[in-house]
Amino acid sequence: MKKKLLNIVLILTGIIVIAACGKNDKATSETTKEAAIIRVGTSPGPYSELFLDAVKPILEKEGYQIKETEFTELIQADVALAEGAIDLNVDQHTAYLNNFNENKGTHLVGITPIPTVPAGLFPGKRRTLTEVKEGDKIGLPDDASNTARAFNLLQKAGWIKLKAGIDPVKATKADIVDNPKNLDLVQMSSAQIPRSLADLEYAVIPGSIVYSAKLDPKDSLLAEDVLKDYELVATVDEKNAESDWAQAVVKAYHSDAFKNYLKEHNQGNYWFIPKE
Repeated sequence: MKKKLLNIVLILTGIIVIAACGKNDKATSETTKEAAIIRVGTSPGPYSELFLDAVKPILEKEGYQIKETEFTELIQADVALAEGAIDLNVDQHTAYLNNFNENKGTHLVGITPIPTVPAGLFPGKRRTLTEVKEGDKIGLPDDASNTARAFNLLQKAGWIKLKAGIDPVKATKADIVDNPKNLDLVQMSSAQIPRSLADLEYAVIPGSIVYSAKLDPKDSLLAEDVLKDYELVATVDEKNAESDWAQAVVKAYHSDAFKNYLKEHNQGNYWFIPKE
């Protein structure tokens, strides 16, 4: 009788162990599956589109699932990234990223530079650079990093002069030491600038806004020299920078498949390609 009871206990124990193993295997499988999902926050512009068209297929071939969350403004995507609601965004340069971290106390990092559309000086009421006149109104982005970017471009045009020795990425209106034509430098939301061209003589417009406003990049009268801090970067929370999926993103942007895509689609050198 005791032997029979012992056998029953052993059988029941075996069933429980097998069930537990099966449950653990299932949990492990679900965890692995979950880990293969990359949640990307997209914003209107060429950078998110480039990711979805060229990088996403590469990552999918590596077994990753891409879950897209759309944002109307980049700052919303950065907040979501800092809060852990998304894993990745690809719509900002290092200067903007650093400015966001400083203001919000966050720890977002760029894991690789990615192709960038240069900012350009676009015509409004005037059609050429030589037509610039005393008191002309110039539209500029109002966020700190892109404002500095605009001042550097206006200096390249020969219209203003900035203090010698300043950090060009942090240039402000106070750093202008010469404005010989007394240009009226009007700061406004980047998204508003294309809609305001009829009221401006000229405007400095970031590449992403040129794209979303459906302006022709060829209309730019002068393109910026892209500084390292103005190269776009794929951005993650610092704690995820060395994760397998983040390194897979880096690898995808440096892959032959991605380079071949750019060769085919970079007509007129629309994209500035960072050096590896």
